[in-house]
Amino acid sequence: MPRFSVIVPAYKVQAYLGECLTSVLEQSYADLEVIAVDDHSPDACGAIIDELAARDPRVRPLHLPENVGLGRARNAGLELASGDYLLFLDGDDTLTPGALQGIADRLAATADPDVLVFDYARTYWTGRTARNQLAGLLAEDGPAPFRLDDRPALLSLLMVVWNKAYRRDFVERRGFTFPPGYYEDTPWTFPVLLSADTVATLDRVCVHYRQRRQGSILGSTSRKHFDVFDQYDRVFAYLDAHPELAPWRRVLFERMVDHLATVFVRRGRLPRGSHAEFLRQARAHYRRHRVPGARTRPRHLLVRLGAHRAYRLLSLASRCARGAGRRVRAARHALAAAALRLHYRVQLRLPLRADRAVFTRDAGGAYGSDPAALEAAFRALAPQIRTAWIARPEHHATLPAATRALRPGSAAYWTALARSTYLVHNADFDERMVKRPGQIVIQTGRGTPLKRLGLDLRDRPAVSRGTDFERMLRAADTWDYVLSANRHSTLVWERAFPAGYTTLEYGLPRDDVLLTATSADVARQRRSLGVPDGAVAILYAPTYRDYCHGQRRALDLERFLDRLGPHFVLLTRAHPSYGEPLIRTDGERMTDGERLIDVSDHPSVEQLCLAADVLITDYSALMFDYAHLDRPIVVYADDEEVYEATRGTCLDLRETPPGAIARDEDELIDIFETGHWCGSRSAHLRSRFRERFCPHDDGRAAERIVRRVLHGPNAWQPALVPLADRRPAPSDLAGRTDAPFPAVPRAGGPVPLVERL
Repeated sequence: MPRFSVIVPAYKVQAYLGECLTSVLEQSYADLEVIAVDDHSPDACGAIIDELAARDPRVRPLHLPENVGLGRARNAGLELASGDYLLFLDGDDTLTPGALQGIADRLAATADPDVLVFDYARTYWTGRTARNQLAGLLAEDGPAPFRLDDRPALLSLLMVVWNKAYRRDFVERRGFTFPPGYYEDTPWTFPVLLSADTVATLDRVCVHYRQRRQGSILGSTSRKHFDVFDQYDRVFAYLDAHPELAPWRRVLFERMVDHLATVFVRRGRLPRGSHAEFLRQARAHYRRHRVPGARTRPRHLLVRLGAHRAYRLLSLASRCARGAGRRVRAARHALAAAALRLHYRVQLRLPLRADRAVFTRDAGGAYGSDPAALEAAFRALAPQIRTAWIARPEHHATLPAATRALRPGSAAYWTALARSTYLVHNADFDERMVKRPGQIVIQTGRGTPLKRLGLDLRDRPAVSRGTDFERMLRAADTWDYVLSANRHSTLVWERAFPAGYTTLEYGLPRDDVLLTATSADVARQRRSLGVPDGAVAILYAPTYRDYCHGQRRALDLERFLDRLGPHFVLLTRAHPSYGEPLIRTDGERMTDGERLIDVSDHPSVEQLCLAADVLITDYSALMFDYAHLDRPIVVYADDEEVYEATRGTCLDLRETPPGAIARDEDELIDIFETGHWCGSRSAHLRSRFRERFCPHDDGRAAERIVRRVLHGPNAWQPALVPLADRRPAPSDLAGRTDAPFPAVPRAGGPVPLVERL
């Protein structure tokens, strides 16, 4: 019995069917069967199904003797299904990479609910992709599973069958089947959601819903759109047969009226001359199923009165009122924008200020990372240059007292961009900025690249869709200098962003603190985070997943800590793009605040590195920064195939890993339980990794960069400290013999515990 039965009906979709079925068969989660139903399609759909079935035994072909329509074709597939869960996929749609693994993980985490609702994105024939606008309703916060009563807003989602996984025994017990005709999803989806005892959500795009230029059912003109009336009669008949569901009648009535109005007003659905007949039937349905207390909108009046002209007049009046308000607001904004543009043009005609430097990070983010380290170096080495930092108001408190705060879009902001000689960022400035002769732009980047970036993403449409590569390269043309930590970074930047800049391969300023901090700094940072004395602090910092909209929790944090024992503390840092922590508290399992500490909001990841004794990460550039400390690193890459297929990497970590690599949670736990994370093999791998990626960082990278920028290529530079002679900030546990940490044994001194083991 497979975990999933994926039912794919096919009729006149020969151009898309191969891609659809392949998207299922190539999933990383392979415990599945595909029931491909040829609905007597006159094209090559049947042959495509047979060809795939001959190559993959998981494909179960079913050829119907006559065309029965989408609903009945699905029913035929249902009769053959043997999986624990049922999924439906239309023959012109596709599953996203890793979708089934994500669904399986969420099912396991929510005790196998009757129904799991996941997300989708529309993919247009033009290449544009748009995620479901109501994706917020699929948030995984709060208890799960739940009943629909707890989250009734789920009924606002598009009522389709293919954005859900259904437990097969639940479907069979309830006797759910699809009716004939158009809009067959309606009398399936509403009853299924209303009847489910347990429901869960998955905040992840699992289906790409193809918006075909021609040939889709909803884009066709046909009297079959009148089938919508029979479908809602079936919905309300189900309510009549289940009196316990009566409280839902008003909600379904309102959904019906909205749906009928949508079918009517969408151009191209109803044949010419049939609109009046459709309105008469809609009015009859309104009266037949009306519920007292239901909301009344202009659309509802259209259906209730059957008055098309009155509806048009009401809609026109409403649009005019809204439009007048928008025009007033737009005029106000346009006037302010015009004044700022004029101000900027005036400033561009004034002389540059050689004593001005402007810095920013993440297009207005908090003070930190490489731009902040360079800003501090400018103030220390060139006090005659006045510095300013562009930040949104909520980040102004993070700035040093000596640094001027600039709000993005303000007049002072445009003045600084127009007249400052030095401009430093890790993400481009406003695209309307004009780089003047004499201005010097420094692109710091975001660390040593591991993920693909720039032009290397051209063959990764799931990530780069919508990216304007020409605009990206025009921005690169404004860069004078790009910072690099090593030869690998230099080569990647020059390939991914080909332009005329000069690469400063001097190391990264943000890492200076890792080489200059003292043991007192480390101890102070650990105390501020609440790390108990003598504990081994693990920093867990996974990176962003382009293929996953919500936070991906690949590690059971509590189980991981329980297995490691009381001497370990876990510092969890979520990627800033998600805006939420990795730690979650629910009614069943409460996190241990002393051993499981969320540090997602900490302003400095460098300070977190100082506090940690070991790093666990996946594809984050943080591993290259942390390597400067010469402390253990463990790579947890449980989705390597999916990540490589979507975003991809520009470096094969398997060739030069920074330490042990785990591919699932049990393997990660084993690495720590056996001591491999800090053993001699780990130290050897880390040494090779540091030789390749840490050649320049000796604590004075920011100084070298500032001297080079201000005084040219012949400027005096401090001598580079060889890698073997560097003394990075020591771990709090270094030298201890009673802790599971690989302290370096000194001549005549005690042998560390790990080496004894």
